[in-house]
Amino acid sequence: MLSSLTEKYRHKIKTVEELIDTIGRPPRAKKVIMAHGVFDVVHPGHLRHLIYAKSKADILVASITADIHISKGHFRPHVPQDLRALNLAAFELVDYVVIDAEPTPVGNLSRIQPDFFAKGYEYNANGGLPPKTQEEAEVLRQYGGEMIFTPGDIVYSSSKLIEAAPPSIRLEKLLTFMDTEGLNFNSLHEALEKLKGRRVHVVGDTIVDSYTHTAMIGGQTKTPTMSVLYEGRDDYIGGAAVVAEHLRAAGADVVFSTVLGNDVLKDFVVEGLAKSGVQCKPIIDSTRPTTHKNAIIAGGYRLLKVDTLDNRSISDAILDRLCDEVASTSADAVVFSDFRHGVFNRRTIPKLIKAIPPRVFKVADSQVASRWGNITDFKGFDLITPNEREARFALGDQDSGIRPLASALYDAADCKTLILKLGERGVLTCRSKDHERLDSFVVVDSFVDRVVDAVGAGDALLAYATLAKLVTGSDAVATILGSIAAACECEYDGNIPVTPTDLRRKLDAVERQANYA
Repeated sequence: MLSSLTEKYRHKIKTVEELIDTIGRPPRAKKVIMAHGVFDVVHPGHLRHLIYAKSKADILVASITADIHISKGHFRPHVPQDLRALNLAAFELVDYVVIDAEPTPVGNLSRIQPDFFAKGYEYNANGGLPPKTQEEAEVLRQYGGEMIFTPGDIVYSSSKLIEAAPPSIRLEKLLTFMDTEGLNFNSLHEALEKLKGRRVHVVGDTIVDSYTHTAMIGGQTKTPTMSVLYEGRDDYIGGAAVVAEHLRAAGADVVFSTVLGNDVLKDFVVEGLAKSGVQCKPIIDSTRPTTHKNAIIAGGYRLLKVDTLDNRSISDAILDRLCDEVASTSADAVVFSDFRHGVFNRRTIPKLIKAIPPRVFKVADSQVASRWGNITDFKGFDLITPNEREARFALGDQDSGIRPLASALYDAADCKTLILKLGERGVLTCRSKDHERLDSFVVVDSFVDRVVDAVGAGDALLAYATLAKLVTGSDAVATILGSIAAACECEYDGNIPVTPTDLRRKLDAVERQANYA
């Protein structure tokens, strides 16, 4: 397993203080050279650079830029800092590795004071040093160090390599992260066993999702009208209601408060939730329909979606009843699942938040990027789980990289844990107000093997991340189990509640890959 191999090299990875204690301060008996870079995907150009640097001194220190300071593209770095550090430590010629928590190596140059600082030849190719390199040279001059430019007749670009064919390192990322957090697959299985019996109150908009299956017949000759043959319809409980079902399937005792219309879909929802073991407390509003979204499918393609809904705000009377339910329901956690179909808006949210009893774990998910909702309306929550589009919508930010985006949303929402859903790229978790901290961010790639239907992946993640965080207190466990639950959901047709058995099966498959089985 990767963790046993990494122990051979982890001793090379030092903090700056540990490195100074190890190599000593100048003057030293052995010469020290430092090479700094991102080293996102280590390529032959990097290796030539390091080999030349090592030839000029006794001790080679490789310094890497921390994840938070890398801004080349929205999803960079491709390889997280702990794994980049291990990659370099595995090279025999590299003696020590440090992760630089600052945006430039100037501070560490001044503290470590290597005899030499290795730069690529391209930094001196045009006869003049770039401004940042001049700043580094000035620090070296002040204490008597020397800048060495390594030869390199070929310039390799990590960015171009990644853009051309990004390597799949999802397993290596996961195992390195688990090793750093002191976790193993047994830890994750044990966490799954602890999910049973927790009390969760879900509040939010119910949606009935339908798939109407048809076969293409043809079209009209006089008008651009497609003609399809009706073959059948599958109805699924969705929206906040399926979040409640996911939580129940995970083993929680679930109460669900929602608003439904007085129609046949209301009966479908209430009966379905009862079969799932969810205690549903619907408030019936005869002035609105139960929200229904019907996708018309032909030959596996979605031709059209017909929505029947009323997005106006709930009345004061219904709001008061919901607040009473929130205040009086005994729960370990409350989940506000916002689809912006009437329950949640700027008028109702403050009152609903105020109704939450003290010391209850507070979770919010706001799937509203296409409507006028905002995840930052749920301030001070323990966990929020928006996707990237919703985050950009909330902040009015279409340009920032993922880490700066997550940092800004984390601060704006004033939350304790943010799990940012990135679709096929997996998830990024922000877990500290100190965004410069080296362990502030967690990245877990998607473990979907074959996407059948991605609808509901966020709901499964929300359910399992909530319970995992509640029972273990670990952002790491919550992120991993939430991501694995989302992967399981993507491999089902329709929004089907994910069970712990599904997660165990997926975890076992990942562990077999890790053990090369």
